[in-house]
Amino acid sequence: MSLGQCEIFEVGPRDGLQNEPGEIALEDKIALIDCLSRAGFRRMEVGSFVSAKKVPQMAGSGDVLDRIARQAGLRYAALTPNMRGFTDARAAGADEVAVFASASEGFSRANINASIDESLDRFVPILEEARHIDVPVRGYVSCVVVCPYDGVVTPAQVACVADRLFAMGCYEISLGDTTGAGTPDSIARMLLAVRDVVPVGRLAGHYHDTNRRALENIDASLSLGLRVFDAAIGGLGGCPFAPGSSGNVATEAVAAHLAALGYDTGLDATILAEAAQMALALRAAAAATP
Repeated sequence: MSLGQCEIFEVGPRDGLQNEPGEIALEDKIALIDCLSRAGFRRMEVGSFVSAKKVPQMAGSGDVLDRIARQAGLRYAALTPNMRGFTDARAAGADEVAVFASASEGFSRANINASIDESLDRFVPILEEARHIDVPVRGYVSCVVVCPYDGVVTPAQVACVADRLFAMGCYEISLGDTTGAGTPDSIARMLLAVRDVVPVGRLAGHYHDTNRRALENIDASLSLGLRVFDAAIGGLGGCPFAPGSSGNVATEAVAAHLAALGYDTGLDATILAEAAQMALALRAAAAATP
């Protein structure tokens, strides 16, 4: 008997590839996205309009959006840290955009050289413009359990940032265990705090598998009402600003796990397996690039 639907938000082409060490050809990025587009996703993050000096793998995101074979019913998203990024993403045809904040001051300064308050202030014009032209904006909160610079992050800190992003107009808040330090208990405590300020139907779990607990953390989240989870095909990447914390949970593993529990993701396992092989080949090629 089906327990209902769960959605996997594919982030491999952005959050996955951004942390690969070597150059990845534009054609290879497009081929991976085109394969994933046939799998049945409803949303997929395919690029990031950030500084190419800081995140070189995201250079050419505009070309990616321009050249992919778009599938009806699939929204292609891009990360936009500021108004310039938002403008460029919209010009390239992004269907939705995402903004990212941190629950810890140390990570915020390491990631974007700004305090939490300063980062949120930068998002105000993005949310205002997006509202006027009816563009969905997703909000990310990083370091929801542990920060690589500040240590343990309290659930109250996470709830505060999530609340502010939601109040600004983000339609969904993705909660990121950036260091992969989360356990079912710590994830549950965090979610209980965030649920007090943001409806559970507007939350997503973004759990890295660094310590091999991502699926357990998904189970804990399911018990508290979450039904959306971010994942990266082939377990690609992580965050370049959290040393030693690479390891997004693999999309194909999450899809199989949810199916075994009785949830319907609407994804084609055969196409996911094909895309995972492509992702692993890209990783190997990037590692071999001088």
